[in-house]
Amino acid sequence: MQYSWSAPTLPILLSKNAPIEVTTNQAEWLESILMIGACFGLPITMFLVDSIGRKKSLITSATTTMLAWIVIAVAPRVEYIFVARFFAGMAGDMAFVAAPMYIAEIADQKIRGFLSSLIYIMMLTGVLTMYCVAPFVPLWGPCLLGIVINCISLIVFPFQPDSPYYLLYKNEPEEAKAALRKLRSTDNVQEEFINISVAIERQKGEKGRFMDLFLISSNRKALVIMVILNSSQHLSSISVMLMNLHSILEEAGSFYVAASTGAIIFSATMIVSAMSASLAIDNFGRKVLLCCSGVVAGLSLMVMAVYFTLKNNGVDVLKASWLPLVMIILYAASFKFGIGLVPVVLTAELFPAKVKAFGMTISDLSYVGFSVITIEIYHSLRHAFGIQVPFYVFSVSCFLTVLFTILYIPETKGKTLEEIQMILKKTNSTVTENSKITQFDSTHSQVYRNEGFVEC
Repeated sequence: MQYSWSAPTLPILLSKNAPIEVTTNQAEWLESILMIGACFGLPITMFLVDSIGRKKSLITSATTTMLAWIVIAVAPRVEYIFVARFFAGMAGDMAFVAAPMYIAEIADQKIRGFLSSLIYIMMLTGVLTMYCVAPFVPLWGPCLLGIVINCISLIVFPFQPDSPYYLLYKNEPEEAKAALRKLRSTDNVQEEFINISVAIERQKGEKGRFMDLFLISSNRKALVIMVILNSSQHLSSISVMLMNLHSILEEAGSFYVAASTGAIIFSATMIVSAMSASLAIDNFGRKVLLCCSGVVAGLSLMVMAVYFTLKNNGVDVLKASWLPLVMIILYAASFKFGIGLVPVVLTAELFPAKVKAFGMTISDLSYVGFSVITIEIYHSLRHAFGIQVPFYVFSVSCFLTVLFTILYIPETKGKTLEEIQMILKKTNSTVTENSKITQFDSTHSQVYRNEGFVEC
């Protein structure tokens, strides 16, 4: 909701009857200040997810966001909104790093992809909610809704268990076992507890410095995958679409639906697509969804580029003016089916515990950074060569993402987090139960005996 707040709200703030006086220059800053806050929040996020944990980081994020909504709702001047948006950006960054980590570490491997994909579904729900509510209510209306949502989170979430991985990483085995029992709704968690303990012990034996992201080959491969995937999301034009959809439809000359209606259809389509992908991701795999998504999104953008090329060269395209709207809807469906959803799943799966905070934060930085870069690419190429040129660029980016997926990204469907690390290290990912227990016994023999695992 914070991400999409500016699109329907800024026209209200720039109108004659605006509740707060805002200049055009200030309105532009209200858009960018959120992403600036996200950039400044990166080191704080990096520190908190490892020092206080994933769960407490999410609680901190929800609290900060709620306070930001309160300030926006009662702000007497635009400067107050600047501050609120800045801290909302920091909180959003923290949530987008901590939430995938938390979900990946509590979820059973069979449904980990589905649960991780819910993050983007909720993001899209926030976008659609803002598009549907903000144009028709006072400025404080969507703020009140945001406050209520965060209140619900702050009431319910503190009662949820913390990540067993994080608890074992902090040498709290009893708390980790209790969390596992609550998450699995059974007392029979010994085997999973052993597996997690072995994985944590192996990862603790590895170095956890920032430079190890680049010096260790498996970490470096994970980082390359996530930086390219996060960058490709924006190089596939999603930020351009979300922030310029009205002007794109108007320039296309589509007269079938109003631009505001097209925006609602666009966001609703993405939600339906993301829901479908969340159900398919653990059945068909991450690579299949990425490839299908990239091909269809690339073709959609290519058709739009050709349409604008013909239109700008004097060809009568009136009879085909429905085409851009259809292609934008097809793009929305295909993008969120893979490129726009799979990265948030992979980002929590690929990095080992010792450098997970570093890796996910840098991945998030590439996501934030390229959201700004692609907007600049779009406006620069559009003004210099015409609107068709950036669409050609974005289309080629989609096809390159497909090629990168096929050649470089491993399939993580159905794999434990430990098995994924073995794949990245190019070693045998199949570890027998006896070897796991033997390794666990050699490193935790006293705990092993005390907990009654000898018979197991």
